[in-house]
Formats: sequence, C-alpha cells, structure tokens
Amino acid sequence: MKLIIGNKNYSSWSLRAWLAAKQSGLSFEELIVPLFGEDWEAAKSQSSEIMPSGKVPILWDDETVIWDSLAILEYLGDKVGRERFWPKDDAARGMARSMVCEMHSSYAALRKTCPMNIRKRYGGVQLPDEVKADIVRILQLWAEARARFGQGGPFLFGTFGAADIFYAPVVTRFLTYGVGVPGFAQSYMEAIWEHDWLQSWINAAEDETWVLEQYEKAPAA
Repeated sequence: MKLIIGNKNYSSWSLRAWLAAKQSGLSFEELIVPLFGEDWEAAKSQSSEIMPSGKVPILWDDETVIWDSLAILEYLGDKVGRERFWPKDDAARGMARSMVCEMHSSYAALRKTCPMNIRKRYGGVQLPDEVKADIVRILQLWAEARARFGQGGPFLFGTFGAADIFYAPVVTRFLTYGVGVPGFAQSYMEAIWEHDWLQSWINAAEDETWVLEQYEKAPAA
C-alpha cells in the first residue's frame, strides 16, 4: 500500500489517514507531497496516476484507490477487522461513529480560524464566538465519551480507536492556540500528544522545512 499525504505540520486530514494506516497494522509506503508547492501542482497534473481527487490523503492498495480520510479508515477496517477501530459495545460504537462523522462534516469555524500548525504556539489569542461554540461542543462530546465509555484506558472510548484518530488534529489545535480546557480534557490531550505514533508525526513535522505563510498568522477575534 502507498499513502499519499501533505505536509505533516499543516495537513490535519493527512494525519488522520496516517494514524488510521498505523492503527491497521498493515505495512505501507508514505509519500509526502508538499501542499501548494511545485510538487503539489505537478502531482495534481498527473491526477490520473497519483492523485485522482486532486487532494490528499489518498491510499493506493494495488489497483484500488481510496481518497478521503474517513473512507480510508473504513477501507482499512474492512481489511483488518472493524474492531481494531471501533468499540465492540453497540452504544459505544454508535457514539464513536457519530462523533467521527460530526468531526468529518462540522466545526468549519474552528478549521478556518485555527488551522493545524504543530510547530506554532500562540499566547493570548481571542477567538471568535463561533469558534468558541465549536470548542464547547467538542469538549461536551469528549466529556460524554469519557464518562460513559472511557473506563478502559486514557482515550475517548478507553482504548485508542477511530474517534481518537479523528480528534487528534483538534488536540494539536487546542495546544497551538492555547485553548483552556478542563482537567479531564487536559489528561486526554496529554494521552494523545504522548502517543508514540503522534510523537513520530510531531518530530517529522518539526523537521520539515516547508513554511506556508497563510497558516502562520495568529487568528483575529
């Protein structure tokens, strides 16, 4: 398998697909195409061979091509068993799926105002009300998942799974923009941040030389 991703410092959807690939336990080759650089344009121009959707992430598995991070996760779940990604309990699995889909389709204000930038740290950021509303909603979901289903470990549903994969970029955003969180969320964020796979991604992001100026500005309230 080959996974095509963007810059590790900035590409939140790439992080999700990469974590899903790691969680699958399958071996895969990683190909980074720097966002908005010359290689990016060249790759898009060869879309029929490399990037059929013109976007990252993309997973190639022999002749099978899967784009979109959630589709990649579900495809990998079909290959190795869905229990590797989703809770076994029906109620927990239902909530986990709902949380993943909400993350996949919502929180536009947070995404736009606070793009992922792992290397950056801002202090005293005043976030717009619509971003604060997204943050409150996410924290409510985290609190419910941890309270109802998190007894088996430090992650949202106890053990590391699809919900953690999809909210991992949010953890990095909260740290980058200095979002204050309650104690339970702080503990969860520490568990995500200290996970071996995320640490590997973070170290690679810090070693990247690409800088996208449009993602380096502090957000305005």
